[in-house]
Order: sequence, then structure tokens, then C-alpha cells
Amino acid sequence: MLADFRLDTAGVREVLRGPEVRALVDQVAAEVAAHARAQVPAGIPVEVRPYTTDRGAASVVIAHPRGMALQATHGVLTRAAGAARLEVKEWGAR
Repeated sequence: MLADFRLDTAGVREVLRGPEVRALVDQVAAEVAAHARAQVPAGIPVEVRPYTTDRGAASVVIAHPRGMALQATHGVLTRAAGAARLEVKEWGAR
């Protein structure tokens, strides 16, 4: 039986900011970008933009004026994330 449990928040933060998590995030973001590139016309750039908040993170962007339209009409990024086995939810949904 568990008598006492304390979450080591400093340790969790260290892991989330560590190189292993950064490498995993970058790998999955590259996979999403590759799936997105396969869905957009040639010449439309898809970029991975890594950043760090309280953990390693990355965004995948269709860096073209048509990018928003491609997402709105065809769900390019949503489909690419799903193809990379990521769970996609509506903003604010739990």
C-alpha cells in the first residue's frame, strides 16, 4: 500500500527539457511535416519550427499564403498529425 507519494516536479521539468524529449519531439514533428508535404502541391513549403517552453516543443507550419486555406479546406495538418499517430482534438476539448 502506498503510504506517501510526492511528485518530483524539478525532476519532471528536467526530463521534459532534456535532450531525449527534444529528440523525440523533433522526430515526430519531422514525420508530421513529411506527411503534410505529401499532401500539398510542389513548391509549397512545410516547415518544422522547434521551440522550448516548459518542455521541448515544435510546430509544423505550411509556410505559404495558401497554408490556412489548405488546412481549412483539406485538413492537411490534421491529417498529417493523424498519420503520425498523434491524437488530434478540438481546441479546448479534453
